[in-house]
Amino acid sequence: MKRLSSKIGFGLALFMLAFLSTNSMTLADHKSQEDKGYREENLLRTPKNLPQQFFYQTGINIPYPKSGVKGIYAPTRFYDRKTQKKLYKLLDTTPLNAIVLDVKDDTGFITMPLKGLSKKAKKNMEVHIKHPQKMMKEFEKHQIYPIARIVVFKDTLLARQRPDLSFIDQTGELWTSGNGDSFVSPFKKEIWDYNVNIAIAAAKLGFKEIQFDYVRFPEGFETFADSLQFKMGKYANYKDDIQARVQAVSDFVAYAHKKLQPYGVKVGVDIFGYAATIPEAPGIGQNFSKISSHVDVISSMIYPSHWGMSYFGIYQPDLHPYDVVASYMEIEKQVLSKLKDRPISRPWLQNFTASYLGPGNYLEYGPEEVSAQIQAVKESGVKEYLLWDVNNSYFKKTDY
Repeated sequence: MKRLSSKIGFGLALFMLAFLSTNSMTLADHKSQEDKGYREENLLRTPKNLPQQFFYQTGINIPYPKSGVKGIYAPTRFYDRKTQKKLYKLLDTTPLNAIVLDVKDDTGFITMPLKGLSKKAKKNMEVHIKHPQKMMKEFEKHQIYPIARIVVFKDTLLARQRPDLSFIDQTGELWTSGNGDSFVSPFKKEIWDYNVNIAIAAAKLGFKEIQFDYVRFPEGFETFADSLQFKMGKYANYKDDIQARVQAVSDFVAYAHKKLQPYGVKVGVDIFGYAATIPEAPGIGQNFSKISSHVDVISSMIYPSHWGMSYFGIYQPDLHPYDVVASYMEIEKQVLSKLKDRPISRPWLQNFTASYLGPGNYLEYGPEEVSAQIQAVKESGVKEYLLWDVNNSYFKKTDY
């Protein structure tokens, strides 16, 4: 049954856990929390290893893969029956065992009917998967670990509906990027709750993991923020706008993780790979260490095509898939080793050809190039990875 197992027992157990956890904290711990600018506001603290019977029961039995998650991205916009059968066969006959599906896509549309959505969310639905319960049962049959991708602050749809939750330019119009996209503001808690509630609905459906993407401000925000109108709420008290952005993004991640704990799902975040190679990416508000400290899984996007010329000392990075990934993984390993609570490292790898880089600057990516990246990940001691290809063109001959 889709209900909380023994609501009274569940609530009592969490209350006791919260009481014990809170009373075991030192004054220094409380001071540290206040310094972060984020208070849990009566959120219950639950340990990661709480027995499964205390979590919301979806009726979908898909355990975490013993060999680690090795997954693919499948855009729901193209997830028709023919594609499903093709991907099921791939996942049944290779070490691949997980699938990442858009629950809320890059435009802001919710792609499948979910129970418990707000009226606002229901208005922003563009159904690509009509029968998600049936899909979950198929995942269970094939033992495919399902991950719900939720694009957070890149949300053109909501920004157009509610400009007050976004950024206004000097002409009084909604700010848009060169590609015509708009972002909603990470400073707005209303946005946090909007996305977390969608994530909770996905968890109740049976997704075993929530993956938040675009957990950031627009690229280059630091160069044009002064020309925009927007409210910062409590973050306006920060003397440094850079740290205000970093704190807002980090606070959202911490908030979402706490809110999702009762549902027994893992929580992950997609993050730019370069964020791990610098102290923080101040313009977009991403601090790799802070975000990693609040999630179960960190998924750096380390596609060779996305690095600048000579990054890691490698000229034309897209031509050297193994070297780029190996160089990155060494840096990430050092950064994560310094964290008290280390998340699972599960990087995004390139399964597409970046022809947009121009002749001589890219390779035609096939099984060999994908295998090279996977080899570099494995040699770093990391056993998990995700493959990105919007065309679902994954290769059976790849050494997964």
